Amino acid sequence: MTTALSVNLNKVALIRNTRHLGIPSVTRAAILCLTAGAHGITIHPRPDARHIRSSDAYELDQLLKQWPDREFNIEGNPFHNLMEFVEKIKPHQVTFVPDGQDQFTSDHGWQFPDDANRLIPLIAQAKFFGSRVSLFMDADPSAMKWAKQVGADRVELYTEPYAQAHGTSQQSQVLRQFADAALAAQEQGLEVNAGHDLNLLNLKDFLTAVVGVKEVSIGHALISDALEMGYQKIIQSYLDCIPAS
Repeated sequence: MTTALSVNLNKVALIRNTRHLGIPSVTRAAILCLTAGAHGITIHPRPDARHIRSSDAYELDQLLKQWPDREFNIEGNPFHNLMEFVEKIKPHQVTFVPDGQDQFTSDHGWQFPDDANRLIPLIAQAKFFGSRVSLFMDADPSAMKWAKQVGADRVELYTEPYAQAHGTSQQSQVLRQFADAALAAQEQGLEVNAGHDLNLLNLKDFLTAVVGVKEVSIGHALISDALEMGYQKIIQSYLDCIPAS
């Protein structure tokens, strides 16, 4: 199968939240993305609700029930507000991200063995509710055995270092690190996702070099591009970056 494209709608919610008019609609954006061929929707509701709100999560849950062949991925810190959504919504996938409540954006993966013991019961709980569990991880091949040991189903490779290296003399070296991390995860029986600062310029190179990526979650760049190109055209442009199986 080709890599799935999941669209992160946080930035749509961020724009909406600057006024009290309810526009742009997060749900409408999801419909447009799904209609255009996106394989899923991602949200990252934070405790301060600075973009995605609880109401968005529940409305999108109802919407995705009308698209049984698409997936709903909810990201967040399981030690903040994430587990409430996991229990009530039971999304297809939940991605555990170690972001702080006042953090501007996610900027690192889980640290092992330090985070292992406290993650184990929450991963088990999410799986009990029926969700696949993915851990947000740096591209460190040696850490993948820990992701497996704590019970994760997938890892999401944090790709900002790759995005920063893309187009520089460091690109090949950094890509090799990501490819090695993905291979190490797969050797442990884990599936591999990727996300953070992937865009139309760097996505194809990443997926060509890093074999077997199941899903990419893209928000900031995709929504920014959609402002200029529209959802239909931009979703197709991102799908064109995904190599055929």
